[in-house]
Amino acid sequence: MKDTHQNQEIDKTVKDLHFVMTCFQEVLLSLGEEKLAHQLPWINESSAINGLVDDQETKLIQALSISFQLLNMVEENVAVQYKRQVENDKGISAIRGSWGETFDQWKKQGRTEEEMAAVFPKLRIQPVLTAHPTEAKRVTVLELHRELYLLLVKNENTTWSDTERDQIRESIKALLERLWRTGEVYLEKPDLYDERNHVLHYFTHVFPQALRESDRRLRGSWKAMGFAPDYLSEPEQFPILEFGSWVGGDRDGHPYVTAEFTESTLGKHRDAALQLLHQELLKLAASLSMSDVHQAMPPALKEAIQAMAAALGDTGAAALARNPRSPYRQFVNLMLARLNNTQTNATTEPGCYYPTAGDLQADLTLLRQSIQDIGAQRIAQDLLFDVERQVRCFGFHLVKLDIRQNSAYHEKAIRQILQAAGFKDFDFVNWDMSKRLKFLNEELKSKRPFLVMGDSCGPEADKVLAYYRVLRRHVQRYGIDGIGSVIVSMTRDLTDLLVVYLFLREVGLLDQPIPVVPLLETIDDLQAGDKILGAFLSHPVTVSRRHSNLQEVMLGYSDSNKDGGILASRWNIFKAEEKLSKAAARHNMALCFFHGRGGTISRGGGKYHRFLDSMPAGSVSGAIKITVQGETIAQQFANLKNATYNLEMLLAGTARQVMRLQDAPELPAPLFEAMEQLTQRAQQTYPSLIDHSGFIPFYTQATPIDVLEQSKIGSRPARRTGTRSLADLRAIPWVFSWNQARFNLTGWYGVGTALSELQEQTPEPWGTLQAAAADWPLLYYTLIEVETSLLNSDPVIMAAFAELVSETDIRDELMALLFEDRASGLRQITELFGSPVADRRMSQLQNTARRGKVLDNLHHLQLEYLKAWRAAKETAPEMAGPLLKKLLLLTNGIAGGLKSTG
Repeated sequence: MKDTHQNQEIDKTVKDLHFVMTCFQEVLLSLGEEKLAHQLPWINESSAINGLVDDQETKLIQALSISFQLLNMVEENVAVQYKRQVENDKGISAIRGSWGETFDQWKKQGRTEEEMAAVFPKLRIQPVLTAHPTEAKRVTVLELHRELYLLLVKNENTTWSDTERDQIRESIKALLERLWRTGEVYLEKPDLYDERNHVLHYFTHVFPQALRESDRRLRGSWKAMGFAPDYLSEPEQFPILEFGSWVGGDRDGHPYVTAEFTESTLGKHRDAALQLLHQELLKLAASLSMSDVHQAMPPALKEAIQAMAAALGDTGAAALARNPRSPYRQFVNLMLARLNNTQTNATTEPGCYYPTAGDLQADLTLLRQSIQDIGAQRIAQDLLFDVERQVRCFGFHLVKLDIRQNSAYHEKAIRQILQAAGFKDFDFVNWDMSKRLKFLNEELKSKRPFLVMGDSCGPEADKVLAYYRVLRRHVQRYGIDGIGSVIVSMTRDLTDLLVVYLFLREVGLLDQPIPVVPLLETIDDLQAGDKILGAFLSHPVTVSRRHSNLQEVMLGYSDSNKDGGILASRWNIFKAEEKLSKAAARHNMALCFFHGRGGTISRGGGKYHRFLDSMPAGSVSGAIKITVQGETIAQQFANLKNATYNLEMLLAGTARQVMRLQDAPELPAPLFEAMEQLTQRAQQTYPSLIDHSGFIPFYTQATPIDVLEQSKIGSRPARRTGTRSLADLRAIPWVFSWNQARFNLTGWYGVGTALSELQEQTPEPWGTLQAAAADWPLLYYTLIEVETSLLNSDPVIMAAFAELVSETDIRDELMALLFEDRASGLRQITELFGSPVADRRMSQLQNTARRGKVLDNLHHLQLEYLKAWRAAKETAPEMAGPLLKKLLLLTNGIAGGLKSTG
């Protein structure tokens, strides 16, 4: 059945791709672009780039870039239809990672319905959208893609007449012409306002709908299993799905995120949340048509209407007069009046506005109970459930805005504050840890601030205190719901966290329950994480600030990979989760892990269900945060069905991990030791490349990193401080540059050599890993991801880019290391799984082959223009600009073909 479904998926992809590419060809023909039309891929015999003059070549690059975007849309839609077909043929449990599979597993384990249902309210999932510079397409283009995708979905309906289907085809062609005339890449760097508007689209237009669909999916799966519906009849019984954002709060190496922008962002979030609720209450008032002529009004509702109307005065009287025989509408009209006062800040009189979302929720709960009291349970669920869920999940704040800054930046700020406060010994930056700790411990015994309000200290200190004062003003007006966590990048020891307490004390926020969160990024910091956390949780100030038994800890995937390679990153994060969970348990605390994943494999990307299943048993409390970055936002959430699917994977995967808390087994010692040995070998191999004396020249010449640093794909600089060093380069352009040159080495380097050495020198641990490869989720997930990176690399393109390296000895030496490790990796993974890749990865190989020839053509041009641009920068600067524009077009096209950037 699986092979049949896969073949059907492949056939449908070919058919749908031919349809949409034919539409694109017809558009180009109608615009007089005959030569371009006949060089489009997948519908013409040849798509080689030849016989084109300069202007036509640029147009073809754009045409191929659009073609890749169409291919991606087709594949996404086919995947949705494929899952539907599998579910219809084999049942809901056949979808990997779904609620159906989860319930089926639990049932086989002997879990009762009561045990299963008890897990749902424990779940608190928070996807956090970030505007990291990894989206190479303009926002306008993304909007056109959404419209195109919806038309592809519409075209699935088999009941359309020929005339109706022709109208859909013409609509697709009109959108394709708009896309052709719009242009693909950023010619001007997007600013923070563009990025904020982009993520606000998801928070206001996508996620409210996806929340509804996700809830229906959970309830529908529960019902399909034959379980009692009462366990999922009320909003309180469902998981909490929250959303977070870094746009306007993440200032690590981002000089443009000012205090003023943070303040306006918090305001935008609140305004959007209240507007969403206003629209929901308007729809609710229109729908609650029950008259008191046909059913008696419950006394509690009658009393509430009278009290609210009296508090609102004339406004309340007008609300009652609009629907004299419809008490339920009257009540909602009064709620709308209170909400309007909340939106406009017109009054703070008790009963005339809503101080918090909880107050609105209380009114909705009363309304629900009143409707249930007259026996209209179906109406209560149909009309009120979605509104109540929106209040619970979005509140009056829409999303939680995290504040992130680097520990080194904080050190400079403290130094400036101490100097301004008159301390003779103020050079905090150069103090050792013991001196810092002694000072901080003594200082935190006092509640007095260092400075008089308004004193200026220095650039770093003034900026830090400015945004903390923004937080204080927001908390004073609206409470802390809209504030996420204060995250300290590059947390190395306890003092990096205690410094934040000084900032909170300085502005009067130390007594507020704003989480202070370590971000453990390097291998060394991951290994020391449990000691840092233990010291932090036992500190007197942390104990005095404890408002719950939950502590957030963020884990960095990108920098740990850059630090030690993919295997060291994954294994050290796994061990850190185990050790951190035990450290928290010793303080009667649970952890909310915040996973700083990127879209690419080397930065933690991959399917949610595999990612969640690979975590250590017992490490997931039910609360979890996950970053969704750059182009991954659109890939996962731009379209409703895909958004619902990804939310289901997140929720169900977390639920499975929470259930494992009850009987979490220890990892068998031989397996742990085998993984330790493998990782140690990989970490010995990785530096042989990164620390090689010729590596930096090799990297800068053999990848288009210099082009990416000129691209206009994000508001943030590519380097944290502007220093020309590998350490200062952000992980995103680091990965992006290797992917563009088809090395993909950040997703595989070191693994093949380590496995080969293990097998040759200590075959017993290798055998232990082979026995566990298919059954241990962490190993399976890691091997599959590494293999995917290897399959997406291309030795021919790698060699072509390596030819750009001027030092032939360095080039030959490093390429030999890479090719040997790549070959070992493919061979070893095949041996561990016991079957060839062609038998296991049909879809992956089909996807790669489908893109192959077109990508080869683009890479050929990329290399040609890269050589010319680099030469022009030195000898003919006037030529460099046009060449760079073509390179940016090529970057975008190749990123679309690979479905990834950084």
